[in-house]
Amino acid sequence: MNIDRLVILGVGLIGGSLALALKRAAVVTHVVGWSRREQTLLKALELGVIDQAETEISKAVQGADLVVAAVPVGAMEALFKRIAPHLEEQTIITDAGSTKGSVVEAARRAFGKLPSCFVPGHPIAGVEQSGVEAAFADLYRGRRVILTPTPESDYTAVARVRAMWEQCGAKVMEMDVAHHDEVLAATSHLPHLLAYSLVDTLARMDESEEIFQFAAGGFRDFTRIASSDPQMWHDICLANRDALLVMLERFSGDLTQLTEAVRNGDGEYLKQAFLRAKQARDRFCG
Repeated sequence: MNIDRLVILGVGLIGGSLALALKRAAVVTHVVGWSRREQTLLKALELGVIDQAETEISKAVQGADLVVAAVPVGAMEALFKRIAPHLEEQTIITDAGSTKGSVVEAARRAFGKLPSCFVPGHPIAGVEQSGVEAAFADLYRGRRVILTPTPESDYTAVARVRAMWEQCGAKVMEMDVAHHDEVLAATSHLPHLLAYSLVDTLARMDESEEIFQFAAGGFRDFTRIASSDPQMWHDICLANRDALLVMLERFSGDLTQLTEAVRNGDGEYLKQAFLRAKQARDRFCG
């Protein structure tokens, strides 16, 4: 599948890496980048991520075959409202947001109804760095991309978005919107929240300088994702509030049990909890 005119709305790590991967696969003819910041676009042009830079969104989406919204989920509705009057009937729209329920509702409000050309998506890939300077063509190779088509989504549009991600080397699967948000709350959103919270707790201690001075590899591994974009994760936590609260409450209950085991010297509870965790991680991540 060749894309004549690909439009990336939000040229950062995610959108930039998609453009680079499709360029390397030689399946895109022309990449247009849109951003509110001209400096971002100039850097994207310099790096060869995009072929054309636009700060006017109407010019950016004009004549587009495929539009990818790669902005924080909290900005999706405003973005959709801005592009709605300028999209051509055949233009396919997808996104890269980490929550799907909020994005689908944003599209419904912005367009009046869900367009048949709209295919929600979420690449399960990323690094703690952000910005177009961090983009690289291999970001999606071997990684999963979840598509959450709505009942209104046209089969051909879904097939084209699937093909786009597969040409980046990704493994594409489909999932119900609500189920996606439940799964990602557990596997991605909760871990980020915990990493941010731990670093914030330690940073506010009187001995924080000494604590961070002696932080070893385990601390760095566990807290690496706390270097991710705070605005993006602020938006994700609020957008997936309901599913995330379920996981927070469950984890909070388990943490209370762990606290009591330490307080009571219950070594058997600790040993069994650690053993279950090791076996589970080795099975799924080994």
